Amino acid sequence: MNRTHRPSGAPDKPVLDGLEQHWSRRWAEDGVYAFDADAARTGPRDAVFSIDTPPPTVSGSLHVGHVFSYTHTDTVARYQRMRGKNVFYPMGWDDNGLPTERRVQNHYGVRCDPTVAYDPDFTPPERPGKRQVPVSRRTFIELCERLTAEDERAFEDLWRTLGLSVDWSRTYRTIDARARAASQAAFLDDLARGDAYLAEAPTLWDVTFRTAVAQAELEDRERPGAYHRIGFRGPDGRAVLVDTTRPELLPACVALVAHPDDERYRDLVGTSVRSPLFDVEVPVVAHHLAAPDKGTGIAMVCTFGDTTDVTWWRELRLATRPVIGWDGRFLAAAPSGLTSPAALAAYADLAGATAHTARERVVAMLRAGGELHGEPRPVTHAVKFFEKGDKPLEIVTTRQWYLRNGGRDERLRSALLARGAELQWHPPHMKVRYDNWVGGLNGDWLISRQRFFGVPIPLWYPLDGEGEPDHGRPIVPDPAALPVDPGAQAPPGYAEHQRGEPHGFTGDPDVMDTWATSSLTPQIAGRRLADPELFARVFPMDLRPQAHEIIRTWLFATVVRAHTGHGTLPWRHAAISGWILDPDRKKMSKSKGNAVTPTDLLDQHGSDAVRYWAASARPGTDTAFDTGQMKIGRRLATKLLNVGKFVLGIGGDPGARAVTEPLDRALLAALATTVEEASAAFDAFDHARALDRAEQFFWRFCDDYVELVKARAYGDHGDEAARDSARATLHTALDTVVRLFAPVLPFVTEEVRSWYADGSVHRAAWPSAEALRALAGDADPAVLTAAGEVIAHVRKAKSLARLSLRAEVGTVELWAPRATLDRFALAERDVRAAGRVGTVSVREADGELRVEVLLTPFR
Repeated sequence: MNRTHRPSGAPDKPVLDGLEQHWSRRWAEDGVYAFDADAARTGPRDAVFSIDTPPPTVSGSLHVGHVFSYTHTDTVARYQRMRGKNVFYPMGWDDNGLPTERRVQNHYGVRCDPTVAYDPDFTPPERPGKRQVPVSRRTFIELCERLTAEDERAFEDLWRTLGLSVDWSRTYRTIDARARAASQAAFLDDLARGDAYLAEAPTLWDVTFRTAVAQAELEDRERPGAYHRIGFRGPDGRAVLVDTTRPELLPACVALVAHPDDERYRDLVGTSVRSPLFDVEVPVVAHHLAAPDKGTGIAMVCTFGDTTDVTWWRELRLATRPVIGWDGRFLAAAPSGLTSPAALAAYADLAGATAHTARERVVAMLRAGGELHGEPRPVTHAVKFFEKGDKPLEIVTTRQWYLRNGGRDERLRSALLARGAELQWHPPHMKVRYDNWVGGLNGDWLISRQRFFGVPIPLWYPLDGEGEPDHGRPIVPDPAALPVDPGAQAPPGYAEHQRGEPHGFTGDPDVMDTWATSSLTPQIAGRRLADPELFARVFPMDLRPQAHEIIRTWLFATVVRAHTGHGTLPWRHAAISGWILDPDRKKMSKSKGNAVTPTDLLDQHGSDAVRYWAASARPGTDTAFDTGQMKIGRRLATKLLNVGKFVLGIGGDPGARAVTEPLDRALLAALATTVEEASAAFDAFDHARALDRAEQFFWRFCDDYVELVKARAYGDHGDEAARDSARATLHTALDTVVRLFAPVLPFVTEEVRSWYADGSVHRAAWPSAEALRALAGDADPAVLTAAGEVIAHVRKAKSLARLSLRAEVGTVELWAPRATLDRFALAERDVRAAGRVGTVSVREADGELRVEVLLTPFR
């Protein structure tokens, strides 16, 4: 018997190194992952599986968290492709918005100043200094385009190395012409329906970026502060003491508010008091949001210190007395109501100061005037920040564009909650986050931003005879002209020389926030405007994969746009991934400085090993970063190479052989169950369970079955039918296992299958449990279980005796119920050959199988 026969396609020493480069190139050349748009147009809709892939933010580099979650999506795409689906799996780049602007500012050492003239020959400084160079809006956008293009090439290279089965011909950018047109068209549709509206109102404002911020972009951060007790003068001369953490807003005070049931202030409600320092008369009012148990029980209402101030101002119809400008500094002009020379002098000391400096000056003035009661009392409290900002938000009054999202419309809110119930959530408990967000909305979605690198609001406004814009009569573009830039193009019926002139026009200066565009990723990727027929085939999409922390932003916003614009959900399923945690159980992120870049991991462990670690995590579960799991994944991939080489080295034509032996049929029966379980897991978007089922079978196949039938497969029993049965089973099991692992381990599975079959494994059919059961017949998988238990005991006995696994064994004695002994009898010949066992003694007994191994003395 020739034991050195080599498989025709397998190398002498198969290795994992280099598989990524080889197969990535082959997949691209062969178009393995290309979506067939022609077939989609002519075939049934359910033959398409479309994925609304998250477009990663282009802001420097990807981190291991991206590798983690995008691997999950890729396993689903690969599985569905093997199930015969025409998979629509594009990639996008989220390259507009504040993250890109901030990266460009830091990278090139520039800042955008729209008043600066365009310089076509501008060259960024070689070594950016602390002072950023002002550049024109056009130059700034060109620099954004340049840097994002570089980042996107690096991102694509990494995704290809990871093995994402993306159709790269369908890549989009959230700032390209197609995305701008889609975003502007959707906005104009919203405007026509009345879902988009312009309003001047108190706005959460980031003073660093000088832009408005939406509710979904807020986060609370614990910050140190202090309560200052200051005294107002009541109508009878009594001191009315108020505790505040923002004494600098005293000149913006428009009222004091107490709870209507608070007996301490009932006689004051309806009267007025005078403020310290500025001597402004302000009313005392009642409102249920005032907290009697907080501080002195009566609060100062300022325009605006926080969102509660806004609520009081709106519901109590109070005056407006703003003091803070867009730059976060106190306005030069004193607010209304400050009339006395002393008040104006006090305010003059604050003009131009930051909120922090103004606080120090006001406290000093209060202390000097005896109007600060006691010393400030330290406190730690939650302060609202823009999620990407570094300074506390202020509230300033601005004119902004809003989209209705159910925050002020109960009917729309109910409809959006119903959409959340209609959506299939994986895992199901993530729906609670959606429900809580929708239920807690207190305002519409603010979508305009006072920034530069974004999709322009596609409107102009006519100017009256004084050159003032009429915001109530916006000029809309011709839909066929989209995308448009109102800052650089004239509207229909006007010429450019009329810009800014009386009876001329002005362009809307704002851009949309990045979520206003990202909320349309199904429409952008599906090419709604350019290819309506294709869009009808891929939308609503089948799957939205994403992280749990942006359910309130990306997921919700996409549901809003699909519901109001199309009357449907944007997708049928939402698969939510968890976070990657560092050793301290904290979320990994670039902003926290604890993120791991994936390039070195992929080089050290290999892409399949890193994918194994990612796919081992249960959906929606936060997972610890663990290189140990990657080492296990590499061991698995290596074993697959080696067992593939062994099976293929046996030789012969597996298709011409019949499976006749009980142990072989038992293995195929167990494999059929594995295929059923893995398929059900993938159908439920549970990649981790699918991998676990396949892996458990694989190690059982390698450690037990292969060892049990090796002698028979080589023909040592002298029984050709038994030999051929083993060979057929080995080949069938190998091919099935390769396909089971293909969604998770694309490189090693492609390599192994290339040794014995034409075409990509990723275009091969998913294994069929029915076909395996047809081969297995009525076989009992417990035959394999019984044989595996006995051979495991034999191996353990040899190991404890420090004997070679090839050492002979005199006798193996078994005690088990009759059914177990009968199953073992069907595989006894293979057990004896694999364990080099002389005789087997069996005794019927109750309970579990017991094995005793009597070793032949070592010679």
